Parts: sequence; structure tokens; C-alpha cells
Amino acid sequence: MKIVFLDSTAIPKHIPIPRPSFEHQWVEYAHTSPEQTIERAKEADIVITSKVVFDRETMKQLPKLKLIAITATGTNNVDLEAAKALGIVVKNVTGYSSVTVPEHVLGLIFALKHSLMNWYKDQLSAKWANSKQFCYFDYLITDVKGSTLGVVGKGNLGKEIGRLAEALGMKVIYAERKGATTVREGYLPFEQVLQEADIVTLHCPLTPDTTNLINAETLKLMKPTAYLINTGRGPLVDEKALADALENGTIAAAALDVLVKEPPEKDNPLIQAATRLPNLIITPHIAWASDGAVEILVKKVTQNMEEFVATGK
Repeated sequence: MKIVFLDSTAIPKHIPIPRPSFEHQWVEYAHTSPEQTIERAKEADIVITSKVVFDRETMKQLPKLKLIAITATGTNNVDLEAAKALGIVVKNVTGYSSVTVPEHVLGLIFALKHSLMNWYKDQLSAKWANSKQFCYFDYLITDVKGSTLGVVGKGNLGKEIGRLAEALGMKVIYAERKGATTVREGYLPFEQVLQEADIVTLHCPLTPDTTNLINAETLKLMKPTAYLINTGRGPLVDEKALADALENGTIAAAALDVLVKEPPEKDNPLIQAATRLPNLIITPHIAWASDGAVEILVKKVTQNMEEFVATGK
């Protein structure tokens, strides 16, 4: 078996993917552009990738390819219908980030509620040293306990974040799907959650129905004191609308770990806004990437390859 890992920098260097036990040749590339994909994968039986795109036309030109092993949960970079029609098995990895993503969300909540980034930035100057007393009160600090957390998406991550938030004394409400005609037990209407929540956190899948779920219209439903957190998928949020809402005070703050295009263009409206707005935190899609989570992930990637070679599926 020839295994080609097309974007190895998607995994931290200090936690490599364990080599499978079956006989194989291993080829690894740090990055692969769309123009390089076919040439690099044409002799591969197995391709490992995180974000390299495999559309129908690409896969049609790879007759030897039997398995695409994705080093992530999302499969939106692969045309799954085309893969099935061409006899190519696609295996992703789930369940590895159930600790690290909720912890990252809680970290962002505390950072926003306690204005931690503002206090940190002050220490890069002599502002505290020049203060006339032991402390100063330039930035808002509010309690996490007693806040209402609105969770959009009640899968494993959404439920775990809810559990942790309740342990901190937060009230947790879950949003029904936008536009749903009936509201399931344990949920509230989508619009009601936006109106009541002090913090809204996004954990729903990216589909045509959820693309730009948070937009100019839905942002106006939120409290002017509310925060938005997105560690799900970048296209869940209309980036220009969010930048405008932060500039105009429609909502109080936002913290994002994902953007529509990654890495973003330098003129991305939120990247530009982050250079001047104190109420916006952006991390580079690393909520999933604790050492513990990555160790689980790489083991499951190898298990997926071993299972495929043993069973053909």
C-alpha cells in the first residue's frame, strides 16, 4: 500500500500519526496546493488529508485511490457522492475534541467577561506603572455565574459545554433549528434564544440552511450586551455583518476560532476589525488541538486505515 499524507502540518509535529502495521510505503508533504493534488496522489492507495479538496474531477483522475483518511471530523472537502460512485472509501474521525473544544469555549467566555485581553494589552505599556493607585477600572468585568448561555447545536460538544456551564452557575438554553415549525422538548425557538442569551455559542453542522445563520438580521435580535462565540464553522457567520455589529454596538463582543476562509485573507473584515476593536478575540482554528485531543485523533486515523485494509470498508 502506498500512503500519501498531503498536508502533514495539519497535525502538530510532536504528535505524529502512528505508522500502520500492514506493509506500506509512506510519503509525506507539508502542504499540497490544488494544482499539486493529482500528481502527488496518482500512485496512492490511501491518501491522508485534513483540508485538501477532492472533488469528482480530481478523484476521477486517481484510479488507484481506495481510501481517503481525513484527519478531522468535517468531510466537506470531499465530494462524498462522487467518492461512493467511484468506489473510494472516505473515513473521518469523530469524538476526539469533546474535552478541548468545550474548555476553549469556556476560556473565551472568561476572557470576554473579565476583559482579559484588554488588561493584558495594557501591560505592554507603562499604564499600570503610571497609575495613581493599586488598580484602575477602565474595562468592564462581569460575572460568569448567573449568565444565560444560548447553545446552537445540541450534539456532543453542545451538550458538554452546557454541562460545564451549568456547573459554573450559568443558565443554559438550547436553540431549535431556525425556521422549525415545531419546538422539541428541551429546546427553545431559535429567535427566543438569541433574544434571551447573554452569550451565544455555535456548535451546529454547516449546511446550506445554516450558512450565514448569524447575519445582520439575527444579530439585531441579540442583546446589545451579548457575546457571540463561534468554534464551529466559519461560514455559520456573515463576517461583514458581525464586523459591523461590533463596530456599531449591536452586540458587545465576539470570540471566534474559525473563519470563512482559512487561513484568512489579510483584508478579511474581522481580521481588520481585530486590529482596532477591543471586543473581538480571534484564535486560529486551534480549539480542537490540545495534546490529548490530537493523540486520540492520530490513533483513530491509523485505526481507520488498519480497519480498511482488514475489511475493505
